[in-house]
Amino acid sequence: MNVAIEEHDHIVTLTLKEERLDAHNSSELKTQLLNLFEDGKVNIVIDLSPVRFIDSSGLGALVSGFKNASSREGGLKLCGLQSQVKSMFELTRLHRVFEIFPGTEEALSSF
Repeated sequence: MNVAIEEHDHIVTLTLKEERLDAHNSSELKTQLLNLFEDGKVNIVIDLSPVRFIDSSGLGALVSGFKNASSREGGLKLCGLQSQVKSMFELTRLHRVFEIFPGTEEALSSF
C-alpha cells in the first residue's frame, strides 16, 4: 500500500495514495496503524481524498484503528472523503462514530 506519512507535532497524518481501500490492501493499513500506535503515536489523521472506493474490509481497518487510538487515549480522524466513500460511511452509520473533516488542516486543528 502506498501511503505518505507526515508528522505535525504530536499528530501523524497518513495520506492513502490508493484509489481503493478494500480486502486487497486493508490489512496493510491496519499493520501500519498498529506500528504507529506501538511507536507511541496515538493522534492520527487519515486523508482519504485519493480513495474512490471502500469496502467492509477497508471500513474494518479504520474502525480497528479508531478503537486502538481510543484505547490509548488518542484519536483517529478522517478527512477528504469523496462522495462514494462518504455514502458508505453514511450507509453503515460510521459517520456518527468518526470525526470527518473536509481537509487535513481542519482535522489537525481539531486536536
